[in-house]
Amino acid sequence: MGLAERSALLGFSDIVKIRNRVMDMRARGQRVLQLEGGEPFIGTPDFVKKAMKAALDANHTRYAPSSGIPALLDALREKLARKNRITVSTNDIIITSGGAHGLFCAFQASVNPGDEVMFFAPYWTPIQDQVRYSGGVAVRVPWDDVRSGDMREALESRVTSRTRVIYVNTPANPTGDVLNRDQLTAIADFAKAHDLTVISDEAYEDLLYDGEHVSMASLPDMLARTISVFTFSKSFSMTGWRIGYVVAPETFMGFLRKLVLNSVNGVSTPTQHAALAAITHDPHFFDAIREDYRRRRDLLVGGFRRADFDCLTPPGAFYAFPDVRRRLGGDSWKAMETLLERTSIASVPGAVFGPEGEGHLRMSYSTSMEVLEEAVEALSSL
Repeated sequence: MGLAERSALLGFSDIVKIRNRVMDMRARGQRVLQLEGGEPFIGTPDFVKKAMKAALDANHTRYAPSSGIPALLDALREKLARKNRITVSTNDIIITSGGAHGLFCAFQASVNPGDEVMFFAPYWTPIQDQVRYSGGVAVRVPWDDVRSGDMREALESRVTSRTRVIYVNTPANPTGDVLNRDQLTAIADFAKAHDLTVISDEAYEDLLYDGEHVSMASLPDMLARTISVFTFSKSFSMTGWRIGYVVAPETFMGFLRKLVLNSVNGVSTPTQHAALAAITHDPHFFDAIREDYRRRRDLLVGGFRRADFDCLTPPGAFYAFPDVRRRLGGDSWKAMETLLERTSIASVPGAVFGPEGEGHLRMSYSTSMEVLEEAVEALSSL
C-alpha cells in the first residue's frame, strides 16, 4: 500500500496556509487587518439567494444534465455573444464546479506530458501545479517584460518546438495587470503562427477600472483554438457556491464533458438555477460596485505610496502588489512577517506567485473601507 506517485506533482496552497494562520490568530483574540484574501467584499446578491431558495422549494434537486441545465446554457450563450463577442452554440459551453475546476479540466484536455505551457509571472499559484499535474513544463514570461517591452518579442524569445499551450489571465491575479487589445492580438498572432492552444482565464472580467476587457476567443480565428474559462465567483460574490463555465470548440469539448462527468458528475442543480438568476439580471448591476472597488484601490495604493513603497496602480482585479524591498527587505516571507508584527496587516508573500514576485507582497483591497483606512494609517506609522 502506498501513495500514488503523481501526488508529488501537486502542492498545497501557501495562501490557504496563511489564511488558516490568520483564522487561528483571530480565534485567539488578536487583531488582524485581513488583506491576504481573495474574495469580493460584498455578499452574494439577494436575487441570487432568492433564486436558490425558489429552486429548492420547486424541488429542483435532482440530477441535471452533467453539462448544465438547458436554461442556464441558453442564458450563457446570449451573455457570451452580447458581452464577450463570442458567438457559440450551447454545445460549446459546459458548467463546471467553479473556475478552478474549469482550469483543471482545460489543462488536462490540452497538455500532453512534456508539452511546454507559457504563462505570465507572477502567476496565480495553482497554475504551475496544474501545468505540472497535466505533465506539462512551465515556461514563465515576466510581467515586467510585457509592461516595458514588446509582447511578441517576449513570447518569441521563449518559444521552442515543444511549446503547445499559452495560459492568459486578464485581469490578472496577483498583479492586477490587464492586457489591452493590441497585446492580446499579438498573443493571438503568436498562437496562430506556432499552432498553439490558448487557455483564457477571465475570472475578473467585470473587475476592470481602466481600458476594456477583450476575450481572446473573440479575436479573428481564435475561437477554434481557445478554451475560455469563466466563473460566477468574483462578479456575483459566489465564491463558496462553486460554479463556473468553460467555452471550447468540439476538439476539446468532447473530453471536457468526460472530465466533468467523471470528476463532479455535474454541478448542484439548485446552484445552477441561482446562477441563471445571476446571469439574466440587469447587466449594469456591477457598475456601482466597480466604482466601490476603484475607491478602495485608490485608497490603498495611495497609502503605499505615501509610506514610500513603490506600487503600480492595478487596472483590474482587486489586488495591489507593492514592491517592499526598500522598506522591508527582499525576502517577501520575512517582509510579510515584519508587516504583520508591526502593523497587524496580513498579506501574501510575492514569492508564492513565482520567483518574479519576490520582493513584493499581495494585498487585497476587497474589504471594508474601515479596514483599509486602518491599514493605511498603520502603514503611515511603519
